[in-house]
Amino acid sequence: MKGLESMNRVSAPTPAFTEITRRQLLVVGTGAAAAAALPFAASAASTAHNSAETPKGNPPMSYVTTKDGVQIFYKDWGPANATPIVFSHGWPLSSDDWDAQMMFFLSKGYRVVAHDRRGHGRSAQVWSGHDMDHYADDLAAVVNHLELKGAVHVGHSTGGGEVVRYLARHGEKRASKACLIAAVPPLMVKTASNPGGLSKDVFDDLQLQTATNRAQFFRDLPAGPFYGFNRPGVKPQEGIIQNWWRQGMMGSAKAHYDGIVAFSQTDFTGELKKIGLPVLVMHGDDDQIVPYADSGPLSAKLLKNGTLKTYKGFPHGMPTTQADVINADLLAFIRG
Repeated sequence: MKGLESMNRVSAPTPAFTEITRRQLLVVGTGAAAAAALPFAASAASTAHNSAETPKGNPPMSYVTTKDGVQIFYKDWGPANATPIVFSHGWPLSSDDWDAQMMFFLSKGYRVVAHDRRGHGRSAQVWSGHDMDHYADDLAAVVNHLELKGAVHVGHSTGGGEVVRYLARHGEKRASKACLIAAVPPLMVKTASNPGGLSKDVFDDLQLQTATNRAQFFRDLPAGPFYGFNRPGVKPQEGIIQNWWRQGMMGSAKAHYDGIVAFSQTDFTGELKKIGLPVLVMHGDDDQIVPYADSGPLSAKLLKNGTLKTYKGFPHGMPTTQADVINADLLAFIRG
């Protein structure tokens, strides 16, 4: 695997990276982009919501409380009787990451649902439960609360692992299809059975930066390899960079720290083999965060009904920077 062009970092008061390489800056997640103005009639799903009142009479926000008492924030937009598309975001972001997709599919007549993972965004900043089992159970709590049926589950990066664990752990009775975008399965870390994976030292370094220099670290990632803004001829988009930082800093450092273990050390091999519904695997071959060769192609082979779609030159954050292409291909898959 070729090294990534070096990028200067701001010095931290504690040990920090002096340059970013592909092995030193692998994280999972994506940033959100503002969708182009789309004409659609806004309508709300007629489902019961748990709400949390905000100060001074502002409109309430929608939450569901999990079995272990954690409040999970979610968005639920569109007609209640429309086909639901459920989006699971990447590390360390929030449901806002899916703005470009939610607005697009809402305009096509779908019901779109997305939640903030525990410890992320507007969900409760609990200190424990930052593992794939809890991620999947929290997703199930949202799906069951909204009584969704025939849902299409779409997961990006860590969210792709969440979708796989959800389908394997909770079954496919409420689902119809799934899509994994630049997703972490089958396994990111290098092991005897996964020789193409990344050294555990890579992820230990990510935890160090998250614990000691998070604000700067969360600026450098989107400004560099996450969206491919470090590539020659690619112009950085400041709004996208700032929106990534905003989402990341809304969440809990503890959740982000623990989440690195969850996305890097969870082996989804057996679960991928169990999934029977159609799954589209979308991955860019210039993904500097979740390297292509050890992820997308392997997952597609393990799935019973998987289809791999490779995007030449696309970065990890392609749902944002190449939203028009990703949205069109995802729509074709859902309609097919």
